[in-house]
Amino acid sequence: MMTGSPRSTALRLLKVVALAVLLILLLPYLLTPLYRVVDPVSTLIVWRRATLKRVERVWVPLTAISPALPRAVIAAEDGKFCTHRGIDFGELRAAIEDADELSDMRGGSTIAQQTAKNLFLWPGRSYVRKVLEFPLALWIDLVLGKRRLMEIYLNIAEWGPNGEFGAEAGARAAFGKSARELGPHEAALMAAILPNPARRSARRPSAAVTRLAGIYQARAGKSAASTACLRRPNGG
Repeated sequence: MMTGSPRSTALRLLKVVALAVLLILLLPYLLTPLYRVVDPVSTLIVWRRATLKRVERVWVPLTAISPALPRAVIAAEDGKFCTHRGIDFGELRAAIEDADELSDMRGGSTIAQQTAKNLFLWPGRSYVRKVLEFPLALWIDLVLGKRRLMEIYLNIAEWGPNGEFGAEAGARAAFGKSARELGPHEAALMAAILPNPARRSARRPSAAVTRLAGIYQARAGKSAASTACLRRPNGG
């Protein structure tokens, strides 16, 4: 029985590996259209469940979340959410110019980018993740539309140090009430802890968190245009 040469065997193996990598890279683009109707989970939720860590999440539609919360989140995370198409290139450019290296970069990450990271990628800062994240953010924004994108983001964001994911679990952990009942200040406090819910608390806010919440609440109250896209049925 004849077998291939080591060179041909290596080439076949390389082709198989390349095909597997291609399929992995394409999978998020294939899954995203399904998320118009299917409620997804984040990679962090999957990891915590796989490692038997606590996960508390109750999916709620955007209509069951106080409008104060998306307003505060946009004010805190992505002020041009309704006008850009997934990436705020102006904010990104400013963030890059202010940073000496990627690990120092702050800001510039839109809600679409954060959703792409939460759904398909991994935490932390690296050039590889950013390269994968940019086209995914554009695709997610295009396919899902603004309203569905916000709904998914609010339901997969980590909102507490003990496995609380999504606005409903976050609101109940912080204030003992549903996300539907959040007032403007409570919503602003939740928005203020989003960058680091393991170290920041909306239930017992530090002076810094309280100060940020005040800024976000004021911003949210001043710009109705920033959330106009969420009131359109298609969210586009």
